[in-house]
Amino acid sequence: MSNAENGGSSETRRKQLLFRCQRRGFKELDLIFGAFAAEYLNELDPGELEQLDLLLNAPDDDVYAWLRGYEAVPARYATPVFDKLKTICNRKSPAWIV
Repeated sequence: MSNAENGGSSETRRKQLLFRCQRRGFKELDLIFGAFAAEYLNELDPGELEQLDLLLNAPDDDVYAWLRGYEAVPARYATPVFDKLKTICNRKSPAWIV
């Protein structure tokens, strides 16, 4: 159920997505999504928030494989939000690497 259907505010939705970005349970994705959220979350429009939600609902192993280029990203997930996540992964010295 989307946040609009749930009756929540945009600010509440962003807080929920931030929490989910930082706590997926897959360390590398926590770091990647966390870096993404820190840089882009406050700029996303409602459509992009839905794209992020869709990615957060996809299986961790699949998302990681798509981001690292091990597998092709399905068309459903090939969105501008995915492209922004991918740019974080492709940085020369990404902040998410520990």
